[in-house]
Amino acid sequence: MIIFKAIPLMTAILVAQAGTPSATPLSYPSQNQPPPAQTVSVPLYRVTVVQGTAKAINYRNLKHSTEIDLLGTVLGPNASGEARVKSEDGAIQITAKFKNMPPVSTFGGEFLTYVLWGISPEGRATNLGEVILEHGKGKVKVTEKLQTFGLIVTAEPYFAVSQPSDVIVLENDIRKGSKEQFEFIDAKYELLKRGQYTMNLSPVAPVILDKKTPFDVYQARNAVRIAHASGASTYAADSFAKAQAYLAEAETHAGGNKARIVSAREAVQRAEDARLIAVQRQDVERVAQERSAAEEKVEAAKREASLATAAEGAALRQAQTSESENAGLRTQNAGLQTRNDGLQERLMTELNAVLQTRATARGLIVNMSGVLFQNGKATLLPAAREKLSKIAGILSTHKGLKIEAEGFTDSNGTEASNQILSEKRAQNTKDYLVQQGVHANAITYKGFGESSPIASNDTAEGRQENRRVELVVSGEGLGAPKDAGL
Repeated sequence: MIIFKAIPLMTAILVAQAGTPSATPLSYPSQNQPPPAQTVSVPLYRVTVVQGTAKAINYRNLKHSTEIDLLGTVLGPNASGEARVKSEDGAIQITAKFKNMPPVSTFGGEFLTYVLWGISPEGRATNLGEVILEHGKGKVKVTEKLQTFGLIVTAEPYFAVSQPSDVIVLENDIRKGSKEQFEFIDAKYELLKRGQYTMNLSPVAPVILDKKTPFDVYQARNAVRIAHASGASTYAADSFAKAQAYLAEAETHAGGNKARIVSAREAVQRAEDARLIAVQRQDVERVAQERSAAEEKVEAAKREASLATAAEGAALRQAQTSESENAGLRTQNAGLQTRNDGLQERLMTELNAVLQTRATARGLIVNMSGVLFQNGKATLLPAAREKLSKIAGILSTHKGLKIEAEGFTDSNGTEASNQILSEKRAQNTKDYLVQQGVHANAITYKGFGESSPIASNDTAEGRQENRRVELVVSGEGLGAPKDAGL
């Protein structure tokens, strides 16, 4: 049985700028679809994903066909199925049958169909095909290029979705009594949290189907409506307009049902493309806005520091005119020490506002732990890049600092591979900081592999904490000798 754990992974709030043009109004000819307002402002759109774990099975050495079971989850306890897996011409053929599947509308009015997914060991979800049901039964025959994968079935609003929802109704498992010697891999992957597709939409009632309207037309209406609610009419206007045009063709009766189905399926594909483009562009816009706000704060801090420096200089000059040369030097040294102490306190306060920071004899250590890297990967996740952008803005305002990025891993994998992975994580962190304005001569990197864990590697939460990068910030006044500066 696949272990499914819904944990908050990432929440991105995509806020459109004031003054953005209103989205194009939509029209829905069907009486089952209530018309939206005539104009809709670009939405406040939150994208929330959760993390699941699938049991990926290695079929690499499969010499003949084998059968596995598809077991119902708590969302579909009576649902079941079986899949025949066969290696042929360097690919894997999957023939799956399903029965006792609950009506998909059981899970919400936005859901219209089921989709079969293949989950790779790296956590990539591939849409293998739509599961068409008749009286709770269905069948799918597909080809998968991967040799190792897990199978799940989820409820979806339309067939062309690019990421599975967390409404999982079936998961693969080894058939009892099977003589095959399978290798298993726990693959972690991302799912869209239920309610994402209906965000910024009025509550959606289950669709009442009629025999005169092809099922694909209902999916097309759903896809276009969801893309519109995601801001596609503003952020992906061309793609969204094409989806609307194909939907309009699907709503007409010219050419018969066959032509309507072709247009409807094209509308679904174009709507999903538009939705993805809109989400990505809004994410870029939001990051730019946050970076601009951070830069404004940095500029304010620079002005404050400049005023403080000017005041300090005036006080020092006054002291020098009233004391002897030696007394003036002692005053200057005391003033510099106070300035250095103040630097550490100010810098630690600024860094702590972004990531957990502690003061040590080596300097300030910024801990980048948590969900910053995928298991076995060195690529920075969006949440990590956002925080690093803010850290870079802070560090670039202080002269004379030295930064070392130190990479660590959990205990999964070999010691040699973990050493390489930790170095790559540290290097990617360094490179991103340089891209964000930190001087390349001021930062170095080093990997420590699976050594120095900060939590137990016996739990998933502990391993997640150990997959980290620590930034050691040193320099004059920070507990370390002065070195190359920013």
